[in-house]
Formats: sequence, structure tokens, C-alpha cells
Amino acid sequence: MQAIGIIGAGQMGAGIAQVSAQAGYNVFLSDVSVERAQAGKDGIAKIFGKLVAKEKLTQGDADAVLARITPVGEYAPMSEAGLIIEAATEREDIKRMIFAEAGKVLASDAVLASNTSSISITRLGQVSPDPSRFIGIHFFNPVPLMKLVEVIRAADTAQWVVDAMVALGKRQTRVPVVVGDTPGFLVNLGGTAIGTEGLRIMQEGRATPSQVDAVMRDTCGFRMGPFELMDLTGIDVNFPARKIIYEGFFHDRRMTPSPYHESLYAAGKLGRKT
Repeated sequence: MQAIGIIGAGQMGAGIAQVSAQAGYNVFLSDVSVERAQAGKDGIAKIFGKLVAKEKLTQGDADAVLARITPVGEYAPMSEAGLIIEAATEREDIKRMIFAEAGKVLASDAVLASNTSSISITRLGQVSPDPSRFIGIHFFNPVPLMKLVEVIRAADTAQWVVDAMVALGKRQTRVPVVVGDTPGFLVNLGGTAIGTEGLRIMQEGRATPSQVDAVMRDTCGFRMGPFELMDLTGIDVNFPARKIIYEGFFHDRRMTPSPYHESLYAAGKLGRKT
């Protein structure tokens, strides 16, 4: 596999494109328009500019990595890719449409993957041309700094696909962990417990968001508190994920989403991105 297609050029998709190109892969980075895809590449170039200025990266190496990323506004060029990764918004209807269209150009021996943080991989795979070549590969934000990647095996995923994604993660200098196809997978299931408890404490008036975050950082050793993390990843990502996990575990009361969290989502107050 020498080429990878990435659908979605936002912060997550661009991050996946960056680590893939740094690993030596040619990358087709797509979005709803080639201009949006180019903006994703420009964001990577801006990051590289800062690294070059700090002498942590040479200009030659930066140029070589950027040359391996090709912004595209359609899926057709991805027909030569050995892997296509979807990194779109966390909505199942949108992801299903993407997989249906990407499946039309997917090579007969290529893998189709989703970067979803919580949606069932088995269910998404049913709209792919071959569910045995469908898998979840969940990176974490910001991708270049976060080493962990979840490799999510669906009910139909072939073993060679799992092995190939583990090898991909290692080549990208990530730490791949194979997990089962359960709501929230591994990390977001644990993150849901921390986030919902933090929101509950805040709603009951027991502590402010900054106080909750300070306790988690200063006494529990977390790099970020739950509110800081929600602000960074985006309410449009973490609130839908909480609902999916809650419903996936058949309305387990311990995972009940927060009305306040929902109100932020409805108001478009999505965190740093807005």
C-alpha cells in the first residue's frame, strides 16, 4: 500500500494526512470542495512552518512531506489507494453516504475505514462493497501529538485487515490497540464516565468547570480536565458520541448525557472551533 485516501480535511482528517505523509505514503486529501481540501493542506504547511522556525524540522523535509499530499474534490483519484479513511462529522447518515460513494471507486483489494469515535463499525460496514474489508481506525486529536490509535474490529472484518491497520499505525509512529466493536470502543467509553460526572457536578452547583478541571489536573494527574477536553475536541463531536454510547448501552443511567451539554450543541457553542 503506497497511497491512502482521506475523506474530510478538517482538523482530524488533516492530522491523519500529516502523519500518513510523514510515514512515506502518498495521500489524497478530499473534502466537499478542492478548496476545502487545500485549506486542510495549508494548515499542515502552517504547522510545518512553525517547526522549521524552531529548527525541529528542516525545510527540505517539510517540502517532501507536503509534496506527498494531493488535495482533491472528488473520490475518483482514490481508486489507486490501498486504504480510504473517512474522517467526516460524527453523523451516521453522512458517513453512510460517504461509504456508498467511496465504495464505487474502492479497489478490489483495498480497505475502507472509519475514524468514528463511537458509531458501530459493524453497522457502518454494511454499506461498504465488502464488509470483510471494512474496519475502524480511530485517531485522537491532535493526531500528530496523540500516539494512541484504536483499531476496531467489526463482526465481519478479516484478520488480514486488522493486521494491516496495526502495521499502518506502527509505520505512522502511533501505538495501535486492537479493540472490540462496542459503543465508545475503549477510550471514549472511559472518557464518557469522566465527562458525564464532571457535567453532573457542575449542574448540581458543587463546582465550576474550571474547578473540576483543576482537580483532575492537579490531584489526579490528567493533562486536561473534562471541560477542557470537551472544549478542545468540540461539542459537535463529544455530545453526539455521548448519545450514541448511552443508546448503545441500552440507556444505562450511569451514561446519561447532560441537558447542559445538549444546550451547548443546540446553540452552536462548539468550543474552540467557534
